[in-house]
Amino acid sequence: MLTWSDVIKFANNGNPQPDRRVEKTDAEWKEILTPEQFQIARLKGTERAGTGEFCERHEPGLYGCVCCSTPLFDSRVKFESGSGWPSFTQPVKQNAIKYEKDTTYGMIRVEIMCNTCDAHQGHVFPDGPEPSGLRYCVNSASMKLLSTELTEVTAIVGGGCFWCTEAVFQRVKGVSKVESGFAGGQISNPTYREVVSGRTNHAEVIQITYNPKELSYADLLRIFFSTHDPTTLNRQGYDTGTQYRSIIIAADEEELKIAEEVKAEMAQYFDDPIVTEITGPAAFYKADENHQNFYNDNPEQPYCQAIITPKVNKLRAMFKDRLKG
Repeated sequence: MLTWSDVIKFANNGNPQPDRRVEKTDAEWKEILTPEQFQIARLKGTERAGTGEFCERHEPGLYGCVCCSTPLFDSRVKFESGSGWPSFTQPVKQNAIKYEKDTTYGMIRVEIMCNTCDAHQGHVFPDGPEPSGLRYCVNSASMKLLSTELTEVTAIVGGGCFWCTEAVFQRVKGVSKVESGFAGGQISNPTYREVVSGRTNHAEVIQITYNPKELSYADLLRIFFSTHDPTTLNRQGYDTGTQYRSIIIAADEEELKIAEEVKAEMAQYFDDPIVTEITGPAAFYKADENHQNFYNDNPEQPYCQAIITPKVNKLRAMFKDRLKG
């Protein structure tokens, strides 16, 4: 999850590399854009407050750049800011947006652009809702609704050592990416050493990117509950400490509701009460690269053989129909 410090870093020190680049002449852009779209997206204009097509729309969907169709924002992080422009708390990917310092009109602001084609989108401000604290203020004319069905969403869960949960969900059908990291604590961008000290209150978690048409959030949580012990407080096997607690970090009210329902449903399969913490949105901080893809890179390591392999085998036994081919 990006925060204001990340935005300032990008604006001052350079932006992340985009997945691709699209470059056209002004004449070529004019052929595919309306005059208003060209004025705003290519000439850095601004539509009048409250007039944009997407100001009051909050139905599910994926918003992309009007010029090159690169996905930029997910409707799940769209909120009513009262500003008169569509507002979001995060881009869909860290490298989707480009940031530049803007000193026009006697103000100091951070301009946001499509990182693929440099189309002006609007500005970002540090006055948005928690946990990111960001408000991406975007012109409707700079966007297009790519789809009313989301084909890629994220979920954050923690079930002890993140090497274990990462290995499990990397093998689940519908999952395209799993990243190990930290969430649920009090400090930004914690190091692994800080987290294992127990003083940050962060948990070791994974962020799962998946297709909700192939894997529902409820089924994802059923796999989660079934492949770790959710009845032990601040502990998974020999790993002890608050960083190893069982936790579900829901993105919105709907996910909170589903998480509570699945928790109650799964309680019948355990002798002891489930102690899994269920909480609202929280920032996810990716761990260092040496913690990513750990089981796949180190399958013969004793910890992997003794702790992770049994969890993967349990997944294969219980959820054969959910495994990747």
